[in-house]
Amino acid sequence: MELKIILKLLEIKLYLKCNKLDALLISPYIGNIIMSKKCELTGKIPMKGHNVSHANNKTKRRFLPNLKKVKFTSELMKRSLKLTVSNSGVRSVDKKGSFDEFLKAVKNKNLSPRLKKLKKSILIKSPFKKKPAAKSA
Repeated sequence: MELKIILKLLEIKLYLKCNKLDALLISPYIGNIIMSKKCELTGKIPMKGHNVSHANNKTKRRFLPNLKKVKFTSELMKRSLKLTVSNSGVRSVDKKGSFDEFLKAVKNKNLSPRLKKLKKSILIKSPFKKKPAAKSA
């Protein structure tokens, strides 16, 4: 019985490694898939550190990113998405002007898999704009 459970867990871990699903964690006792605390726009993840007491005793703790569920609308795709985003991710989108402009500018390594697909479709649909040529002296 224990051998079957171990084989099943190894099979799941191999599947996750092959498909590079870094946002998923597997609980070895329950077998449920749990979403991680990761920003879908910026890729921010929890950091590790210590609580330090007055007597300089150190206990482990986690610094969690400030995550919120935010609804973004894409003008080019004419649809809206509900994303788990950090506060700095929301500010970055505001700075770029729109969700579409942010997706065009951001690097793929920080995005979640579903946003990578959306970025690809936005780049296909968006009109190509030439940058003005720099004048030489």
